[in-house]
Amino acid sequence: MTQEAFQQIAHTIPLQPGIYKYYDKEHTLLYVGKAKSLRKRVSSYFSKSFVGYKTHELVKRIHQIEFTIVDSEQDAFLLENALIKEYKPKYNIELKDDKTYPYIVVKREAFPRIFLTRRKINDGSEYIGPFTSAGKVRELIEFVKQYIPLRSCKLNLSKENIAAGKFKVCLEYHLGNCKGPCEGLQSLEDYQNGIQQMRNILKGNLGSVIAQFKEEMQQYAMGLEFEKAELIRKKIDHLENYQSSSVVVSKHLTNIDVFSIAKDDNKAYVNYLMVQNGTIVQTHSVPIETKLEETEEEVLVWVIGELRNTFNSMAKELIVPFPIEYPDPSIIITIPKAGDKRKLLDLSLKNVAYFKEELRKKKILRLEGKTDDEQKKVLYELQQYLQLDEVPIHIECFDNSNFQGAFPVSAMVCFKNGIPSKNDYRRFNVKTVEGINDFATMKEVVYRRYKRLKEEALPFPQLVIIDGGKGQLSSAMEAFKELNIVGVTTVVGLAKNEEEIFFPGDSESFKLPMSSDSLKLVRRIRDEVHRFGITFHRNQRSKGTFKNELEQVPGIGKATIDELLRNFKSVKNIKLQSEQALAMVVGVNRATILTKYFKGKE
Repeated sequence: MTQEAFQQIAHTIPLQPGIYKYYDKEHTLLYVGKAKSLRKRVSSYFSKSFVGYKTHELVKRIHQIEFTIVDSEQDAFLLENALIKEYKPKYNIELKDDKTYPYIVVKREAFPRIFLTRRKINDGSEYIGPFTSAGKVRELIEFVKQYIPLRSCKLNLSKENIAAGKFKVCLEYHLGNCKGPCEGLQSLEDYQNGIQQMRNILKGNLGSVIAQFKEEMQQYAMGLEFEKAELIRKKIDHLENYQSSSVVVSKHLTNIDVFSIAKDDNKAYVNYLMVQNGTIVQTHSVPIETKLEETEEEVLVWVIGELRNTFNSMAKELIVPFPIEYPDPSIIITIPKAGDKRKLLDLSLKNVAYFKEELRKKKILRLEGKTDDEQKKVLYELQQYLQLDEVPIHIECFDNSNFQGAFPVSAMVCFKNGIPSKNDYRRFNVKTVEGINDFATMKEVVYRRYKRLKEEALPFPQLVIIDGGKGQLSSAMEAFKELNIVGVTTVVGLAKNEEEIFFPGDSESFKLPMSSDSLKLVRRIRDEVHRFGITFHRNQRSKGTFKNELEQVPGIGKATIDELLRNFKSVKNIKLQSEQALAMVVGVNRATILTKYFKGKE
């Protein structure tokens, strides 16, 4: 749309707050924006003063403009976010964060269980979160269970079932991890009190939990139950230590959200700290791809709205590094110069700088789009460190994968000029090896791969990486010897997690320099073979390609097998369980079937 064409319609644009939508000739939505005054904001795109190149490209494509008037700037902000999420317009800011966040669910049932989930469903249960780290969630749940006995079983603890005496207390009761509600040894009121304490701990409000424990300790002491009082005292000490190590700035701070931003070109990076009761309970950094010449303020305001919505923040104060116009007038905007709040902002700024630098370093690993000289530079470096006869233009890497000690498969990835050559990737279903034997599996797949290359007179790689260390490397070399191709290529072993490289016959390992691009390339190859192998394994499982011994048990279905493997990790562990332990997971009838089957096999 030209400036002249826009001038014909400018007077029809309302002055009220609202959102505007730009469409091209095919009526494809290009951009959604918000404004205090729609006419002033839209007119700025068509002004004669120079605008950036990207904005100029957008304006050239505008064929139609639509408006929606709303009551306030805050309503416009919310509507803009909703439309961007739904339509993902080409020229709008894009949050490059596709994670599925974990929640702690308080299940809607009698005597509610608490556990981690990534699926938030409308089942009436309470979902606390989301959290940025599944590991942190598990740590929190374990921390809570140390101090608040809550059940972990899946029994239907209805009043009728408890009254009928259908259940017996399990080992968790005798270990002190549960108060036995299944036998009516704990009232629902007392259990719900424990759930409330759990909520307080998760929200960083340990003061009320400690106060309640102190009251219990005094009651036990007055009743001369000194052993129980001592146990409560230890819990109080641990909670106070946890609180003192968690409080970063001040116990006097209330709920606050802290944001900082770093920006360059069309990329921006934002760090978010969620502070509750003086404790940082969430920390998260995200990359953002900007499509137009948005200012730091515009990007930050948009991301603040996104992250506060994602993490269900109710904080009434925002700490930010520079003034912003946040559309919600009830929110206090603070730009601290000193004190506890400044410490929080400085911490956020450190986090966003670190996040930006880490992404930059990771980007170096990717040689796609680099010139031929830039690609070769890394390969020449790797040749020098490993003392290879040839530049490793062609690299192949093997890895084995299994599921909880069962169902082995293998994968091979291929890199050419330091870039994944996905057409040359190979998957291997193990054919000749019985059970789990990493060494024999590696020998089989290496033999199959290079037997074919030899028979078809195809070029061999200059470098073969065997992920797994000395044992797998020796097995791979056995395959090379049987094929009479030792010396055709260089073969090395890569010790899992240690990134130590072994050459055949060497007792000592070799490590690439920590800051070298060669090491980063080797890491990328290793990570790629892990990803490819795990994906292949997961697909095989979902197709039902794998069979296991449990499938041979009459009366045991797929859902039961999945539940058993989730709880006990492997068929071997399932066989070691008592009938009572199995019944806790799959019920008495199926536990009896399994026990009889395993005894019969013995």
